[in-house]
Amino acid sequence: MTTLERPPPALQRAPGDRPDLLAVGAGRLTLIERTQIRLVRRTFVPGALDRTIRWLQRHVGASWIHHCTKHLREVHGAERLPAFDPEQSFILVSNHRSFFDLYVVVAELVRRGLPHRIVFPVRASFFYTNLLGSFVNGVMSFFAMYPPIFRDRRRAALNVASLEELTWLLRRGGTFAGIHPEGRRNRGDDPYTLLPAQSGVGRVIHAARVPVIPVFVNGLINDLRRQIASNFDGTGQRIVIVFGRPIDFGELLDERPTPRVYQAIADRALEAVRGLGEEERAIRARLNGP
Repeated sequence: MTTLERPPPALQRAPGDRPDLLAVGAGRLTLIERTQIRLVRRTFVPGALDRTIRWLQRHVGASWIHHCTKHLREVHGAERLPAFDPEQSFILVSNHRSFFDLYVVVAELVRRGLPHRIVFPVRASFFYTNLLGSFVNGVMSFFAMYPPIFRDRRRAALNVASLEELTWLLRRGGTFAGIHPEGRRNRGDDPYTLLPAQSGVGRVIHAARVPVIPVFVNGLINDLRRQIASNFDGTGQRIVIVFGRPIDFGELLDERPTPRVYQAIADRALEAVRGLGEEERAIRARLNGP
């Protein structure tokens, strides 16, 4: 089975089989973490709240990101993108240079018709450990930053539950998940040298069985105020986005789920992103001239 095929109905979870991150985290989550996870999980229940969040993500969140980067943004490879069936889920795998990579890339896809509920797995620290993080998640991304990933090794078991929650959302349909195979932000000087792939993304891809779209983005900075100002005053560097075709994982998705298989899938996803990085390097060289 390739990533372009939907999983057979027998493999899809029923709504009642949703993993319960709160139950798994009993005794290990703080009060504020439990409260925020419960709040965000509730927004995924089909109904008025879910429809409102989807509308806000598409018409408010994507709109301000577009206007704050439109003078710098350049897109290549859009003809490689699949049709975005609203009943199907998708995974986007991207390199990770700035805090805003996925926001800018997905805002571009929304402008091109993406109708899905958007989620980005995010580190639990800040976004789920204090009220300011909850405010930023709610107001800036309309609860796109979910599920939380815990860096504390003592709570590593919670990450398995988070990945199962993400997989369930993807298999349910209508979800678009942006994931960084590197696992954390690459702070090196060379944007084309990527960090090793983390097996967690392979675990989700293997279990979800949905199309996986690679992308490479370069040119964003981590200072939000300066990034926005440079879009309007002409001082910012070009933001180049290069999309690839959905990744063919061949027989990897049919193999028994093991850590080795998860790592192989993650490595293949990162290799697709790395190849797009070489395209971006050539494009940027042409833009910069001799």
